[in-house]
Amino acid sequence: MIPKILLVDDEAAINNLIKLHFQTEGYLVYTASDAEEAAQMLSHAPDLILLDINMPEVDGLEFCKKVRNHIDCPIIFLTSRVTEQDKIIGLRAGGDDYITKPFSLDELTARVEAHLRRENRTRHGGNARIFGDLFIDYVGRCVYCNEQIIPFSKKEFDIIEFLSLNAGQVFDRERIYERLWGYDAEGSSDILKEHIRRIRTKLAAATSKNYIETVWGCGYKWVS
Repeated sequence: MIPKILLVDDEAAINNLIKLHFQTEGYLVYTASDAEEAAQMLSHAPDLILLDINMPEVDGLEFCKKVRNHIDCPIIFLTSRVTEQDKIIGLRAGGDDYITKPFSLDELTARVEAHLRRENRTRHGGNARIFGDLFIDYVGRCVYCNEQIIPFSKKEFDIIEFLSLNAGQVFDRERIYERLWGYDAEGSSDILKEHIRRIRTKLAAATSKNYIETVWGCGYKWVS
């Protein structure tokens, strides 16, 4: 299947350059110059979005926040912002990566390929995974350490499954809560903190490694 990229940038010259490059590399590329046009292009179900931050009216960060709950594909920000706070804001908005302008097409291509490989492994990576001393059986919904089962509740395993299948990616509490409890769920994402605490306690009793890492100011990630 030909990978599909949605490129969102209000600079026509950049759009044309990047589009031509990825078409030459064998990608199907859709382009948009603003958030309204980009929203329409989502109907093409892109495999990855390249999103400029500095756009008129609705900027890339706001667009990302609005659509992130409805799409799962990686979002790479194209930005001239380089401070640590800008990176945190981008991650909290739902971005998966960023690349700073000006950038080389070779670097951009490498980033895109890396994220698409990760997505492919997540979707087709089989029914079990091994992380250090842990063996996670996704079909049986069980976690083992040195062949001993670690008991987890349904919701605890849901959290482990979501984070471990997306190892290395950072997710904020709100996104995890909405993903696992549902968009219309009553309650607060604060409950997630308690579930994470229980998971860590059980894992600590079986292994010395902390598999769920807190990324301060951003959320949580599974350490592979």
